[in-house]
Amino acid sequence: MADIDSESGRSTPRKRADARRNEATLLDAAASAFVASGVDAPVRDIAARAGVGVGTIYRHFPTRADLIVAVYRHQVEACAEAGPTLLADSSTPHAALAQWINLFVDFLVTKHGLAEALQSDNAAFETLHAYFLDRLVPACAQLLDAAAAAGEIRPDVTAFELLRGVGNLCIGAGEPRYDARRMVEILVAGLRQHHQGTGPR
Repeated sequence: MADIDSESGRSTPRKRADARRNEATLLDAAASAFVASGVDAPVRDIAARAGVGVGTIYRHFPTRADLIVAVYRHQVEACAEAGPTLLADSSTPHAALAQWINLFVDFLVTKHGLAEALQSDNAAFETLHAYFLDRLVPACAQLLDAAAAAGEIRPDVTAFELLRGVGNLCIGAGEPRYDARRMVEILVAGLRQHHQGTGPR
């Protein structure tokens, strides 16, 4: 069987696009199942959500670790790719930043569903944290830089600091008396540039 990424596969871009779309559908279904039931959600439940057979999932992802890694990477990519789109479509850079942080919180809440599995010593998970930072720190930095250039936010906060801060606020997201989203909103509001008293001290 020919490798679909080989030279000979160039004549089937539509088939490759369909395969990517099908895989994205499958990964979205797996992410939903993980949020609802944890990473041990039965494969048959994921297959039912995706509208495919169980065999299809195993063909793409032979082990549960493969599926978890793929879900994680898929969500990181979606979050990273949303940054430029939000910047283009939002009324202000700060509005884009706030919406992007909201997506990042969605991702983190899902990721906390994956956290236990990711802390295992499975080698498949080792490079994920670096990948997460490599993709999301630049995406956040682009939004921060645009909002700072527009004079909307203070310019002294780095993307790494902000992502780390949001991540820490999301740790208690399952606690009924704690509203992680509200705390993140307060943090994002606190980035606002206050023009009074900004002269020399």
